[in-house]
Amino acid sequence: MENIKTIREKLAHAEQWAPWMEELESDDRKAVQKLVFSWKRRQAIHEKLLRDHTQKQQFDDSFKGYADWTVAGIDEAGRGPLAGPVVTAAVILPDQCPTLLGLDDSKKLSKAKREYFADEIKRIAISYAIHIQPPDEIDRLNIYQATKQSMAKAAATLEPVPKILLVDAMLLDIGIPCESIIKGDAKSLAIAAASILAKTGRDAIMAAYATEYPEYGFAQHAGYGTKGHVEAIRLHGPTPIHRRTFEPVKGILADG
Repeated sequence: MENIKTIREKLAHAEQWAPWMEELESDDRKAVQKLVFSWKRRQAIHEKLLRDHTQKQQFDDSFKGYADWTVAGIDEAGRGPLAGPVVTAAVILPDQCPTLLGLDDSKKLSKAKREYFADEIKRIAISYAIHIQPPDEIDRLNIYQATKQSMAKAAATLEPVPKILLVDAMLLDIGIPCESIIKGDAKSLAIAAASILAKTGRDAIMAAYATEYPEYGFAQHAGYGTKGHVEAIRLHGPTPIHRRTFEPVKGILADG
C-alpha cells in the first residue's frame, strides 16, 4: 500500500484519469479520499477552462473570411471614473494561444492574474497597441466620442492591418470591417486580451497618480466616484486629472 506522500506526488503529476486511480477510490483512508476529491475538482476546473478557451478562440475564428485573416480585439478601461484617462487597447493574437488558458474579462481576474496575462499577451501577440485618452479630451469630446476616438487610434497602430475588428460594445468607422460585440470580453479571446492590457495599463497610471495626489485615495478607487473620493474633491477641489464635465465634479466646480 502506497503512503500518502507518494499518492499526493503521483496525483500532482497526473493529467488524466488512469487505471491505477481506481484503486484509490476504494482506499478507506480519509486522506486518500481527500486527495482524489481534490484531483477531480482540479480536473473539472481545468476542463472548464479548456472549453471556455476553445469557445473564445472559435468565436474569433468565426469572423474570418479566410484562414489567414487577422482578427483584432479592442476594449477599454475607465469610462466611468471621475478622474484619470480612458485607456484602450487593440490586440491581434496568433491562431493558437495555449498560454492564455484562463484568460477572461479583466474584472473577473485577480490583480496577479491580470499582470501575468498582460505580460504573456505582449510576449505572444502578433501586434498590440495601447492608447491613453486624457481627461481634457474626455471633457472636450464627451466620454463616448473620446473612447471611440481612442479605440480608433489604437486600432490604426496595429501592424499588420487587421482584416476585421471585434470591439466591445462599440462600432468604429476606420475603413476596416468592424463588429460590435456585447459583453465581448466574455466571448472573444482577442477582446479579453485587449481588456487585460487596457485595465493593467490604466491601473499603472492611477497608481502613479495616487503618489502624486495622495489625499484623493486613487490607490483604493482608481478614480471612481466613491463616497470618500467625492468628499476629497469637496475638501481639496478637483485635480488636473479630474473630469470637469462629470458630476459631481461639475457641480462642485459650479458651487465654487
